[in-house]
Amino acid sequence: MVKKESVHPSTPLMPLVANKNGEIFELPDFGAVAAQGRKKVLLTRNETIDMPYGSELMMLPGQRPIVFDFDHNRFKTLYENPYAPEQEIFPVAVFNSPGFVSLYSPAYERHTKQLLPLFSYGAAAWGEGGFRSAALCVDRERRQDLRLMPCEGIVQGIEKMRIKYPDNRLMRHIEKCALEYGCPAAKNFFLQRFEAPLPTAKACNARCLGCISLQTDSSLVSCQERIGFTPSPHEIAELSLEHISNVEKSVVSFGQGCEGDPLTAFHVIEPALKIIRKNTDAGTINMNTNAGMTRHLEALFDAGLDGVRVSMNSVREPCYTTYFRPQTYEFKDVVQSIDTAGKKGKFVSINYLNIPGVTDSEAEFNALVSFIEHHPVNMIQWRNLNYDPLAYVKVMEQADSPGSPLGMAHIIKSLQKKFPGLIHGYFNPPVKANTRKSLII
Repeated sequence: MVKKESVHPSTPLMPLVANKNGEIFELPDFGAVAAQGRKKVLLTRNETIDMPYGSELMMLPGQRPIVFDFDHNRFKTLYENPYAPEQEIFPVAVFNSPGFVSLYSPAYERHTKQLLPLFSYGAAAWGEGGFRSAALCVDRERRQDLRLMPCEGIVQGIEKMRIKYPDNRLMRHIEKCALEYGCPAAKNFFLQRFEAPLPTAKACNARCLGCISLQTDSSLVSCQERIGFTPSPHEIAELSLEHISNVEKSVVSFGQGCEGDPLTAFHVIEPALKIIRKNTDAGTINMNTNAGMTRHLEALFDAGLDGVRVSMNSVREPCYTTYFRPQTYEFKDVVQSIDTAGKKGKFVSINYLNIPGVTDSEAEFNALVSFIEHHPVNMIQWRNLNYDPLAYVKVMEQADSPGSPLGMAHIIKSLQKKFPGLIHGYFNPPVKANTRKSLII
């Protein structure tokens, strides 16, 4: 039996590129390059993992790949396939599966004013054995593992809910989310597992650069439609009680990708919470929000809301304001909401929207450490931000000087050492029976 030769951890990987037809292939004799903001690095095997199941490779239209030229010992932008002159090629990135944080962005040079579609873009490469992703696992829970979401089970669940709740518009809405948009949270409701979505709000009090449900910028297209009606308290309570009564350690969550900010629908959410809690004290009721309306949030805590996940791209006010573009609130209101949640004894997560080179910058890391020291944060949910990396870096540099990148893996592990009680993950936990611990070591 021939023993397979092991691959050295520091072995450079090969770049992945695509032709105009979207066919992806590697470039032998060149090195794969990744980016931390403006910084370029040669990507090696020990900085990557096998591409996680469910991840997707994507061509970056209109951009040019940056590779490492070993012959001349330098980074190089390619305008055509070096092995097939006159064949135009494009960079390739990976959209990592839920629970995996992108450690680097793809290295590319912009050659069009059009921003990339609203997806997250991680660095990918080819190595011995297959596709590699520069990513770190922060949550191994299989809540959104596509292998556990059989289509026939989802369809059966939908048919069951149509018979049981024929007039519930909210259930009809998430049917569309499950079947048309492939929303894992909607699928899980119909499969009666984990966390169920409660989209409610037509409006929003922010104008996020990377909003995935409503865009006024003609250079961007939302990847899903925002909910077009406001469900009644009864419709919300029906869906919630159905899920809570059938799922162990269940979670139901306001604030989904197909809606605005749920606090703008306070007038239906508060009575819905009272109906739910009048019928059961089981289950975790969570809200994903920008937390800009503190008084409303406080009232919802009193009505039965168990936890809040506050979306933040940065804990530095200039960077936060530049991305979220709040319309009726300020950064200080977000901080006040977090403090209010802590005083009420509620579970607080930060939905930390990250892009390498900005999130892992020295300035942001120092600000985050100080923020956690002074405010009640139980968990950080590491979310890869759905936005064009180059465009984001440029906008954030104009907002506040970032300093040198420290590395995504470095800051996560440093936070774990400094705050051993802080949970690192991706999914909203069932806080009433929460024994969850961070997976990073």
